[in-house]
Amino acid sequence: MAALIPLFPLDVVLFPGTPLPLHIFEPRYKEMIAECLAQNRTFGVVRAIEQGLAEVGCTAEIVTVVKEYPDGRLDLVTEGRKRFELLAVNEERSFLRAEVLMIDDELGTPPQEDTARAIQLHSELLALAGAQQDLAAVDPSLLSFHLAGSLPLDLDFKQKLLSLRAESERLTLLINYLETLIPNLHRAARAREKAGGNGHVG
Repeated sequence: MAALIPLFPLDVVLFPGTPLPLHIFEPRYKEMIAECLAQNRTFGVVRAIEQGLAEVGCTAEIVTVVKEYPDGRLDLVTEGRKRFELLAVNEERSFLRAEVLMIDDELGTPPQEDTARAIQLHSELLALAGAQQDLAAVDPSLLSFHLAGSLPLDLDFKQKLLSLRAESERLTLLINYLETLIPNLHRAARAREKAGGNGHVG
């Protein structure tokens, strides 16, 4: 069944289970968030692209209102919940709404070696940034989303990952992406060190 949900187009890709802090300041989105809070309902986050809107988005649940400002602005922490396919956009209100179809994953468990490899590559990438991995509370069926959601990766890649309907396919895509990205980052780091050692700046 198609559902009509409030829509928040942003230059981000939200994944199920990953947090998204938001600062709400436009009147139309203050109105939208006030309704979502009053009715305890989610809204849709969808990537804004040159051609309009991406075909697949993710619902966001308001987890915490961090701060309310005197002029009505809000700082929120939201979290991704369910993916949806955009069917039709409705412009009757001040904010966009859309008819959407919720997306479920196909059944199946990815190979253990793919899971282990993805976790290893993610850890390697975090180490380059001086960060550590924390997978304690992660739903195994959403592992690919958690790993990709915690990294500042290319939005086109994230959008493609969001659209895939099997965790095994997402992990394969993520592994291939990280196996290309990490050597490039190592090379860039070595080039910077070399330039620094030669007395050059930058």
